Amino acid sequence: MKVRFIVLLGLACITGLIVAHIVSGRSELGASDAIRVLTGTSEIRVHEIIVWKYRLPRVLVGLAAGALLALSGVLLQAVMRNPLAEPSTTGVGSGAALGVVVSILLFSGQYGAHIAALLGAAVAGIALYALGRRSLAVAGILIGAVLAAVTSLLLVVDAQPMGVVLRWLIGSLNARTQDDWNQLWPWVIILIPAGLLCASRANVLVLGDTAATGLGIRPDRTRLLLLGIAVLAAATAITAAGAVAFVGLMAPHAARAVVGGDHRDLIPVSMIGGSVLLSAADLLAFSVSLDLPGSGPNVSGLPVGAVTALLGAPYLIWLIRKEAR
Repeated sequence: MKVRFIVLLGLACITGLIVAHIVSGRSELGASDAIRVLTGTSEIRVHEIIVWKYRLPRVLVGLAAGALLALSGVLLQAVMRNPLAEPSTTGVGSGAALGVVVSILLFSGQYGAHIAALLGAAVAGIALYALGRRSLAVAGILIGAVLAAVTSLLLVVDAQPMGVVLRWLIGSLNARTQDDWNQLWPWVIILIPAGLLCASRANVLVLGDTAATGLGIRPDRTRLLLLGIAVLAAATAITAAGAVAFVGLMAPHAARAVVGGDHRDLIPVSMIGGSVLLSAADLLAFSVSLDLPGSGPNVSGLPVGAVTALLGAPYLIWLIRKEAR
């Protein structure tokens, strides 16, 4: 009953955030005009384009990316049995950024940047599993450092993609359109059910390899399965919204404090929390005027990754001190 209430409350918050995003903006379209578009009573074509092609896709991308980052974080914490594990510890973000840089340098434009980011993130995930048999956390940090160094070297040689890469490194939902949502939603309908179906296996895996084997679970295969879902979820979210910091850490920990460690409850509540966190942070970021190079013409707004970093850094310090006690 408690989990059901929390889920319903989270869905209500998500609904409120969708409405808040749609009715807010810097264009001449006001809240009343946006409501008329939503109710189908608007006769102004420009208003319909703003709502359906720009404002709604932006909030949908943020909600989906937040859910995927939280899913990745909670699965990584189960696989690594480390409460501080999150997508940034896998090197996936660095792999995505490197893919974007290579794509832009080779093709002289942003065409195919999303595919390149996804491929770069996937390669980082494969390297993580191949090199991290003994310690996934250490391997992830090393892979991320190496890929970031290669990215920096390429940017020194040719600074052309600097502004675009900043969007991936910081994390931003500025200038998200229907095309971005169309590239994201097929992964959402695959990865979220896959994560939910693996909840029981995650419960067994956190007990240790010996206990998992005794319960009929093959630890290596289960670890590979959960790691694959976590890496793909992080790669997809980062490709859509950039390497947004701390969402994959804060959302699972907040959910665990409320519903406990049972992944059958923890995973859905974490994903709802990640959606609410990232979307609310984006709403706050959008209210701050700041030009972001590489985000497109006439687009301003603080990158959402900067907001989540400001929220997450103190939380991480508190969490480390708590774990050290």
